[in-house]
Amino acid sequence: MKTYQRYLMTGIVVLVAGGALFFKYWEYVTNPWTRDGQVRADVIQITPRVSGPIIRLTVKDNQFVKAGDLLFQIDPRTFEASMAEARAQYDKTGDTNLGQEKEIDAANAQVEAARAAIQQAQSAIKQLDSLIEKNKAELGRQNDMIGEGATSQRSVDRAKANYTGSVEQRNGAVAALAQSRAALSQAKSTLAKTQADLGAVGKNNASIREALAAIRQAELNLEFTQVKAPVDGYVTNLNLRLGSNVVANQPILALVDVSSYWVHGFFKETSIENIRAGDQAIVTLMTYPDTPIRGSVDSLGWGISQQDGSTGSALLPTVSPTFEWIRLAQRVPVRIHLTEVPKNVALRVGTTASVLIRTRAPDTKLIK
Repeated sequence: MKTYQRYLMTGIVVLVAGGALFFKYWEYVTNPWTRDGQVRADVIQITPRVSGPIIRLTVKDNQFVKAGDLLFQIDPRTFEASMAEARAQYDKTGDTNLGQEKEIDAANAQVEAARAAIQQAQSAIKQLDSLIEKNKAELGRQNDMIGEGATSQRSVDRAKANYTGSVEQRNGAVAALAQSRAALSQAKSTLAKTQADLGAVGKNNASIREALAAIRQAELNLEFTQVKAPVDGYVTNLNLRLGSNVVANQPILALVDVSSYWVHGFFKETSIENIRAGDQAIVTLMTYPDTPIRGSVDSLGWGISQQDGSTGSALLPTVSPTFEWIRLAQRVPVRIHLTEVPKNVALRVGTTASVLIRTRAPDTKLIK
């Protein structure tokens, strides 16, 4: 009987151990876990927009700053001079345009004067045509009367002189009309050229807009001498000193955005089949092994870098030797959104994390 009891107890222990082992294995299969995780965040490269020496440095390495805080200031004197020059050029351009507008007014006056001269010449020609007809009729009458002895030769000569004079006056009026038309054409040409040189009038004028744009650019460059934090974050890798010369569009320090932390868990490709966006995630940092962090699956990566087949020496593909019976599973990044970070946990980019994902539970009732 005692032997039977021993066998029974041994069998129960084996069954319990097997059940526990199976439960752990099933939990591992359904809730994948990895120790290959890293804390990540958006790291903003602070890049000056203008070049120059630093005259003011208001931050230290690893300091926390708020959005809008001044990080450093570049010597503004060169840009102040550029802005003064741009404003002077704007004033000069305005004076030039004002002079051109006056020239347009003068050209318009010349056009109107030429038109008035044309109308005057045309009116004179009409009057002279009537006068010529009248003088011609009088000359004919005097010629008829001289044959009858009813007038004197002196009257005939005077009528002839009047007729000839009116004809000459008409010829002069015709010449004046042609001259006025030529003057009108010249005045219109001058007006068109002056208008073309000026362009649009007022603020729509191209030269005015160009001068205003130069002022705006100078103002922006002066503003860019004060480099401010775009987000709340930590200044990292600060190697600047007073007097250091910075170059435009060259990054000079990093700013870690404190509102953008997430965790990348690198899971074996054999473990991601059941992982879905929204699944519960428990993150444990190596820095804080006893403080798990609440999270959820944000997304899964759609590709990893290819190693075999990449171009190597002499433009030949690089292929690593492998054993035929060993197949190493690749690791796929899974992005974990941190939904609740304990107050005593300070997240740092690049630190190591372990990630457990509960594939059949939404992001509720995680850690109590």
